Amino acid sequence: MTTADTRTLLVTGATGTTGGHTAAQLIAAGHRVKAASRRATEVPGAEPVAFDWYEPASHAAALAGVGRVYLIPPVGDPDPAAVMLPFLRQARAAGVERAVLLSASAIEEGGPAVGKVHQALPELFEQWAVLRPSWFMQNFTGSHLHAVTIRDEHALWTAAGKGRVGFVDAADIAAVAVHALTDEEAPHSDLVLTGPEALSYDDIATILTEVTGRKVTHHHLSYERMRDRLAERMPLEFAAMLAGMDRAVAGGTDDYTTDTVERLTGRPAHTFRAVLERDL
Repeated sequence: MTTADTRTLLVTGATGTTGGHTAAQLIAAGHRVKAASRRATEVPGAEPVAFDWYEPASHAAALAGVGRVYLIPPVGDPDPAAVMLPFLRQARAAGVERAVLLSASAIEEGGPAVGKVHQALPELFEQWAVLRPSWFMQNFTGSHLHAVTIRDEHALWTAAGKGRVGFVDAADIAAVAVHALTDEEAPHSDLVLTGPEALSYDDIATILTEVTGRKVTHHHLSYERMRDRLAERMPLEFAAMLAGMDRAVAGGTDDYTTDTVERLTGRPAHTFRAVLERDL
Protein backbone atom coordinates (compact mmCIF):
# COMPACT_ATOMS: atom_id res chain seq x y z
CA MET A 1 0.00 0.00 0.00
CA THR A 2 1.29 3.47 -0.88
CA THR A 3 1.64 5.72 2.12
CA ALA A 4 2.24 9.46 2.45
CA ASP A 5 5.92 10.24 2.90
CA THR A 6 7.03 13.38 4.71
CA ARG A 7 10.47 13.27 3.09
CA THR A 8 11.20 15.05 -0.16
CA LEU A 9 11.57 12.97 -3.32
CA LEU A 10 14.04 13.98 -6.02
CA VAL A 11 12.97 13.27 -9.60
CA THR A 12 15.79 13.60 -12.12
CA GLY A 13 14.79 14.29 -15.70
CA ALA A 14 11.61 15.83 -14.33
CA THR A 15 10.71 17.49 -17.62
CA GLY A 16 11.21 14.32 -19.67
CA THR A 17 8.91 11.53 -20.77
CA THR A 18 8.75 9.37 -17.64
CA GLY A 19 10.16 11.95 -15.25
CA GLY A 20 7.41 14.42 -16.04
CA HIS A 21 4.69 11.84 -15.47
CA THR A 22 6.37 10.63 -12.28
CA ALA A 23 6.73 14.11 -10.80
CA ALA A 24 3.11 14.95 -11.63
CA GLN A 25 1.75 11.74 -10.10
CA LEU A 26 3.82 12.17 -6.94
CA ILE A 27 2.61 15.75 -6.54
CA ALA A 28 -1.00 14.71 -7.11
CA ALA A 29 -0.60 12.12 -4.33
CA GLY A 30 0.56 14.83 -1.92
CA HIS A 31 4.31 14.19 -1.87
CA ARG A 32 6.98 16.87 -1.71
CA VAL A 33 8.99 16.79 -4.92
CA LYS A 34 12.20 18.35 -6.13
CA ALA A 35 11.98 18.52 -9.92
CA ALA A 36 15.50 18.30 -11.30
CA SER A 37 16.39 19.53 -14.77
CA ARG A 38 19.32 21.32 -16.35
CA ARG A 39 17.58 24.68 -16.33
CA ALA A 40 15.55 24.25 -13.13
CA THR A 41 12.39 24.37 -15.23
CA GLU A 42 9.21 25.14 -13.32
CA VAL A 43 7.03 22.09 -12.66
CA PRO A 44 3.65 22.92 -11.06
CA GLY A 45 3.61 21.92 -7.40
CA ALA A 46 7.30 21.00 -7.24
CA GLU A 47 10.48 22.72 -6.15
CA PRO A 48 12.57 23.26 -9.28
CA VAL A 49 16.27 22.53 -8.94
CA ALA A 50 19.13 22.83 -11.40
CA PHE A 51 20.76 19.45 -11.99
CA ASP A 52 23.21 18.14 -14.56
CA TRP A 53 24.79 14.69 -14.39
CA TYR A 54 27.99 16.20 -15.78
CA GLU A 55 28.12 19.14 -13.34
CA PRO A 56 29.00 17.69 -9.90
CA ALA A 57 28.65 21.17 -8.39
CA SER A 58 24.88 20.89 -8.95
CA HIS A 59 24.51 17.63 -7.04
CA ALA A 60 24.66 18.70 -3.39
CA ALA A 61 21.84 21.23 -3.69
CA ALA A 62 19.68 18.72 -5.54
CA LEU A 63 20.18 16.14 -2.77
CA ALA A 64 19.63 18.46 0.19
CA GLY A 65 16.73 17.21 2.31
CA VAL A 66 15.96 14.32 -0.03
CA GLY A 67 14.99 10.85 1.20
CA ARG A 68 14.32 9.05 -2.09
CA VAL A 69 15.38 9.51 -5.70
CA TYR A 70 14.11 8.57 -9.15
CA LEU A 71 17.06 8.13 -11.47
CA ILE A 72 16.86 8.72 -15.21
CA PRO A 73 20.26 8.07 -16.84
CA PRO A 74 21.84 10.74 -19.04
CA VAL A 75 20.54 10.33 -22.59
CA GLY A 76 22.93 8.97 -25.17
CA ASP A 77 25.84 8.25 -22.82
CA PRO A 78 27.31 4.79 -23.54
CA ASP A 79 28.81 4.67 -20.02
CA PRO A 80 26.35 6.38 -17.64
CA ALA A 81 27.88 4.59 -14.65
CA ALA A 82 30.87 6.93 -14.85
CA VAL A 83 28.74 9.88 -13.74
CA MET A 84 25.90 8.10 -11.97
CA LEU A 85 27.86 6.01 -9.47
CA PRO A 86 29.70 8.96 -7.88
CA PHE A 87 26.35 10.75 -7.57
CA LEU A 88 24.75 7.70 -5.95
CA ARG A 89 27.56 7.39 -3.42
CA GLN A 90 27.09 11.07 -2.61
CA ALA A 91 23.33 10.51 -2.31
CA ARG A 92 23.81 7.65 0.13
CA ALA A 93 26.21 9.73 2.23
CA ALA A 94 23.67 12.58 2.21
CA GLY A 95 21.01 10.33 3.75
CA VAL A 96 19.05 9.15 0.73
CA GLU A 97 17.39 5.87 1.74
CA ARG A 98 15.80 4.62 -1.47
CA ALA A 99 16.72 4.77 -5.15
CA VAL A 100 14.57 3.77 -8.12
CA LEU A 101 16.40 3.47 -11.43
CA LEU A 102 14.96 3.63 -14.95
CA SER A 103 16.66 1.05 -17.16
CA ALA A 104 15.27 -0.98 -20.08
CA SER A 105 13.88 -4.45 -20.64
CA ALA A 106 16.72 -5.27 -23.03
CA ILE A 107 19.45 -4.46 -20.49
CA GLU A 108 20.21 -7.08 -17.84
CA GLU A 109 21.82 -6.44 -14.47
CA GLY A 110 25.55 -6.07 -15.02
CA GLY A 111 25.04 -5.56 -18.74
CA PRO A 112 26.27 -2.63 -20.81
CA ALA A 113 25.50 1.02 -20.12
CA VAL A 114 22.92 1.40 -17.32
CA GLY A 115 23.25 -2.32 -16.53
CA LYS A 116 26.34 -1.44 -14.49
CA VAL A 117 24.32 1.02 -12.41
CA HIS A 118 21.63 -1.64 -11.92
CA GLN A 119 24.27 -4.00 -10.57
CA ALA A 120 25.59 -1.43 -8.10
CA LEU A 121 22.24 -0.20 -6.78
CA PRO A 122 21.62 -3.00 -4.20
CA GLU A 123 25.17 -2.55 -2.91
CA LEU A 124 24.60 1.15 -2.29
CA PHE A 125 21.01 1.20 -0.99
CA GLU A 126 19.05 -1.08 1.30
CA GLN A 127 15.85 0.10 -0.42
CA TRP A 128 15.87 -0.01 -4.20
CA ALA A 129 14.14 -0.96 -7.43
CA VAL A 130 15.02 -1.01 -11.12
CA LEU A 131 12.33 -0.38 -13.73
CA ARG A 132 12.94 -2.17 -17.03
CA PRO A 133 10.24 -1.01 -19.44
CA SER A 134 9.77 -2.22 -22.97
CA TRP A 135 9.64 0.26 -25.86
CA PHE A 136 7.58 3.38 -25.13
CA MET A 137 4.21 3.97 -26.77
CA GLN A 138 5.21 7.65 -26.75
CA ASN A 139 7.76 6.86 -29.49
CA PHE A 140 4.79 7.25 -31.84
CA THR A 141 3.37 10.47 -30.39
CA GLY A 142 6.27 12.61 -29.15
CA SER A 143 9.57 13.75 -30.63
CA HIS A 144 11.00 10.30 -31.43
CA LEU A 145 11.98 9.64 -35.07
CA HIS A 146 8.97 7.33 -35.50
CA ALA A 147 6.63 10.13 -34.44
CA VAL A 148 8.34 12.53 -36.85
CA THR A 149 7.97 10.22 -39.86
CA ILE A 150 4.37 9.44 -38.90
CA ARG A 151 3.56 13.17 -38.93
CA ASP A 152 5.68 14.13 -41.95
CA GLU A 153 5.47 11.03 -44.16
CA HIS A 154 2.51 9.08 -42.75
CA ALA A 155 4.97 6.21 -42.52
CA LEU A 156 6.97 3.96 -40.20
CA TRP A 157 10.33 2.58 -41.29
CA THR A 158 11.79 -0.39 -39.40
CA ALA A 159 13.84 -3.55 -39.76
CA ALA A 160 11.59 -5.26 -37.22
CA GLY A 161 9.70 -7.33 -39.78
CA LYS A 162 6.67 -9.05 -38.28
CA GLY A 163 8.21 -9.07 -34.80
CA ARG A 164 6.00 -7.96 -31.95
CA VAL A 165 6.70 -5.72 -28.94
CA GLY A 166 4.86 -5.23 -25.64
CA PHE A 167 4.90 -1.43 -25.99
CA VAL A 168 4.26 0.37 -22.69
CA ASP A 169 2.72 3.73 -21.79
CA ALA A 170 5.07 6.22 -20.08
CA ALA A 171 2.26 7.06 -17.66
CA ASP A 172 2.16 3.40 -16.60
CA ILE A 173 5.92 3.40 -16.10
CA ALA A 174 5.49 6.47 -13.90
CA ALA A 175 2.68 4.82 -11.91
CA VAL A 176 5.00 1.91 -11.11
CA ALA A 177 7.78 4.36 -10.26
CA VAL A 178 5.49 6.11 -7.78
CA HIS A 179 4.73 2.82 -6.04
CA ALA A 180 8.38 1.82 -6.01
CA LEU A 181 9.30 5.19 -4.49
CA THR A 182 6.52 5.50 -1.92
CA ASP A 183 5.26 2.07 -0.86
CA GLU A 184 6.15 1.14 2.70
CA GLU A 185 8.37 -1.65 1.38
CA ALA A 186 10.61 -1.14 -1.63
CA PRO A 187 10.39 -3.82 -4.34
CA HIS A 188 14.09 -4.77 -3.92
CA SER A 189 14.04 -6.19 -7.43
CA ASP A 190 13.99 -5.30 -11.10
CA LEU A 191 10.56 -4.91 -12.67
CA VAL A 192 9.99 -5.63 -16.36
CA LEU A 193 7.16 -3.41 -17.64
CA THR A 194 5.05 -3.86 -20.76
CA GLY A 195 1.63 -2.95 -22.02
CA PRO A 196 -1.23 -5.48 -22.09
CA GLU A 197 -0.59 -6.69 -25.65
CA ALA A 198 2.32 -7.42 -27.96
CA LEU A 199 1.98 -5.54 -31.26
CA SER A 200 3.88 -5.61 -34.54
CA TYR A 201 4.71 -2.39 -36.35
CA ASP A 202 2.08 -3.41 -38.90
CA ASP A 203 -0.41 -3.46 -36.00
CA ILE A 204 0.85 -0.06 -34.85
CA ALA A 205 0.33 1.41 -38.33
CA THR A 206 -3.20 -0.02 -38.51
CA ILE A 207 -4.20 1.42 -35.12
CA LEU A 208 -2.65 4.80 -35.99
CA THR A 209 -4.65 4.82 -39.22
CA GLU A 210 -7.89 3.98 -37.41
CA VAL A 211 -7.44 6.54 -34.62
CA THR A 212 -6.11 9.45 -36.70
CA GLY A 213 -8.07 8.85 -39.88
CA ARG A 214 -4.84 9.21 -41.89
CA LYS A 215 -3.32 6.20 -43.64
CA VAL A 216 -0.02 5.21 -41.98
CA THR A 217 2.17 2.64 -43.74
CA HIS A 218 4.86 0.44 -42.22
CA HIS A 219 7.81 0.04 -44.58
CA HIS A 220 9.82 -3.15 -44.02
CA LEU A 221 13.56 -2.56 -44.45
CA SER A 222 16.58 -4.84 -44.21
CA TYR A 223 19.00 -4.30 -41.34
CA GLU A 224 21.48 -2.65 -43.73
CA ARG A 225 18.93 -0.27 -45.25
CA MET A 226 17.61 0.69 -41.82
CA ARG A 227 21.14 1.29 -40.55
CA ASP A 228 21.97 3.51 -43.53
CA ARG A 229 18.70 5.42 -43.23
CA LEU A 230 19.36 6.14 -39.56
CA ALA A 231 22.99 7.06 -40.29
CA GLU A 232 21.72 10.03 -42.28
CA ARG A 233 20.57 11.50 -38.94
CA MET A 234 23.05 10.16 -36.37
CA PRO A 235 26.52 8.60 -35.97
CA LEU A 236 26.92 5.29 -37.79
CA GLU A 237 27.72 3.35 -34.60
CA PHE A 238 24.49 4.48 -32.94
CA ALA A 239 22.52 3.85 -36.14
CA ALA A 240 23.89 0.31 -36.31
CA MET A 241 22.89 -0.30 -32.68
CA LEU A 242 19.31 0.88 -33.27
CA ALA A 243 18.96 -1.13 -36.47
CA GLY A 244 20.32 -4.11 -34.54
CA MET A 245 17.60 -3.66 -31.95
CA ASP A 246 15.02 -3.80 -34.75
CA ARG A 247 16.63 -6.99 -35.99
CA ALA A 248 16.33 -8.45 -32.48
CA VAL A 249 12.62 -7.56 -32.46
CA ALA A 250 12.23 -9.36 -35.77
CA GLY A 251 13.75 -12.41 -34.09
CA GLY A 252 11.10 -12.39 -31.34
CA THR A 253 13.10 -11.07 -28.38
CA ASP A 254 10.37 -8.59 -27.34
CA ASP A 255 7.31 -10.71 -28.07
CA TYR A 256 5.94 -11.00 -24.54
CA THR A 257 3.90 -9.14 -21.92
CA THR A 258 4.05 -8.93 -18.14
CA ASP A 259 1.42 -8.18 -15.48
CA THR A 260 3.73 -5.90 -13.47
CA VAL A 261 1.77 -2.69 -14.07
CA GLU A 262 -1.53 -4.22 -12.95
CA ARG A 263 0.07 -6.09 -10.06
CA LEU A 264 1.65 -2.96 -8.60
CA THR A 265 -0.97 -0.33 -9.45
CA GLY A 266 -4.15 -2.42 -9.16
CA ARG A 267 -5.37 -1.47 -12.64
CA PRO A 268 -4.65 -2.81 -16.14
CA ALA A 269 -1.91 -1.27 -18.24
CA HIS A 270 -3.13 1.10 -20.93
CA THR A 271 -3.59 -0.17 -24.46
CA PHE A 272 -1.91 1.57 -27.39
CA ARG A 273 -5.29 2.63 -28.77
CA ALA A 274 -6.23 4.22 -25.45
CA VAL A 275 -2.94 6.11 -25.29
CA LEU A 276 -3.40 7.47 -28.81
CA GLU A 277 -6.94 8.59 -28.01
CA ARG A 278 -5.65 10.29 -24.87
CA ASP A 279 -2.51 11.92 -26.23
CA LEU A 280 -3.21 12.81 -29.86
